[in-house]
Amino acid sequence: MIPDLRATILDTWRTSNRVTVFLVEHLPAGLWTSPVPGAPRRTIRMIAGHLHNARCMWIKTLGQELGVPVPRSVDRRRVGRKELVPALERSSRGIIRLLTLGIDRGGRIPLASTYTWRNLPLDVGHVLAYFVAHEAHHRGQIVLVARALGCRFPPAVTGGLWQWTKRAAEARP
Repeated sequence: MIPDLRATILDTWRTSNRVTVFLVEHLPAGLWTSPVPGAPRRTIRMIAGHLHNARCMWIKTLGQELGVPVPRSVDRRRVGRKELVPALERSSRGIIRLLTLGIDRGGRIPLASTYTWRNLPLDVGHVLAYFVAHEAHHRGQIVLVARALGCRFPPAVTGGLWQWTKRAAEARP
């Protein structure tokens, strides 16, 4: 008998989203507009905003045609933390709807005509792993850029990125 992994899959995404939101909530205000070394036209704000916008793009590409509402993107050059945190919550709900759609359809997100890249297998496990890996990559970028700029996060923040049990409890619906 195959176990129902619905709760595990959705809770894993919720925890990953909470880790992302935790980092955004703890970014020092002065760091938000700091340019990325080697890419001076890019800022921490833009990397953080990209997380939400990438989610919106995937929801639009994979789910809009199948009835998943697409959240509004943010302006990566102007978004503030107070605007981004609720936006991340909205796009997280969209990702949950997309994953739920796949779970309800036998573990695969149906192929939408707008999905032309076709480099991501559409089984729910691969989609979840891709989304979590993408966010972890950019969280790591933010921490590394902060260090390069001489701003080390307190241990409670960098350690908090790895406290998934605590973040999972915070993320429970």
